[in-house]
Amino acid sequence: MSESPRDSRYAAPPSPPSERGAWLLAIAIAAVGLAALVAVLTGVVGRASAPVAPPAVLVSAATPTPARASSAAAAAAASAQASIVASPSLEQQRAQARSFVDVTHTHIARRWMEGFYPIYATAQSTFGVNWLLLASIHKQESAFSTAPGIYHGLNFAHCCGGPMQFNVTNGGAGGGAGVSTWDLVADSYRYGKRPIRYDHMTATHPSIYDDFDAIMAGAHLLSADGAEYALNESAWDAAYDYYGHDATGVTYADQVLARAIGWSQHGFCINCGVEPAMVEAVDAAYGAPVLAALEAEEAKQQPKAQTAVRAAKPGPRT
Repeated sequence: MSESPRDSRYAAPPSPPSERGAWLLAIAIAAVGLAALVAVLTGVVGRASAPVAPPAVLVSAATPTPARASSAAAAAAASAQASIVASPSLEQQRAQARSFVDVTHTHIARRWMEGFYPIYATAQSTFGVNWLLLASIHKQESAFSTAPGIYHGLNFAHCCGGPMQFNVTNGGAGGGAGVSTWDLVADSYRYGKRPIRYDHMTATHPSIYDDFDAIMAGAHLLSADGAEYALNESAWDAAYDYYGHDATGVTYADQVLARAIGWSQHGFCINCGVEPAMVEAVDAAYGAPVLAALEAEEAKQQPKAQTAVRAAKPGPRT
């Protein structure tokens, strides 16, 4: 009797697949899970990254007292040529004075500011200027680069632009015909190491709209005008030079230095206002003598102007 073909239903089952891959996958999943658990328990995951600290404050500056050395120095400061704003009109000065209040009331996010700290530190170490003075000018000029329109075009006076409001139109200011304030210090970025990344990096350099280029140039200009680490009379003079030599420039320098001194005494505060008492102290020590010299010079010039007007009038007809 011959054997009948075996029913396929009873054929030997195929060999089971190897379980090695499954075990490797399970082990990998377990390792990932364990790493995630450790990260959560140690705070690496589920916690915001640690805030970046501003540069260290070098000195706690004393509140200034009225001890301006000489009226001759005040008169010289009052009559010297403006550095940044080129002869603004009275209405432009008033508009700028109003903007000092408006722009510095803008709320600034901590994360936004952290991008500037390495730039401030580099500028300070490169040019020997207190970073608090530099940061105070940065806030005064553009609310730490947040004011509208600072990354394109020019300001209300059609002369200055960028986060540090550099003058690009005042050819001849201290550097010969055709050389603007920006031209004098545009290459300052070459002296320090540019951070790998920051909030507003332009494609070409130098640029008044690039935060690193502009802040480095601002520090260079302050240094050239006599500012150092101390927040004193020299720092006030440099801030006054930075804006320009007029009554609004006195207000500007008073507020810039008062803010920097306040930060040195109480710590850097992004959104704190300027203490009125500190502004008054700075003005009494440094600003008031210069303003008095300005007013005296203006009073001296008025009779000359009136005489010139009278001389220009035609005489009576005969």
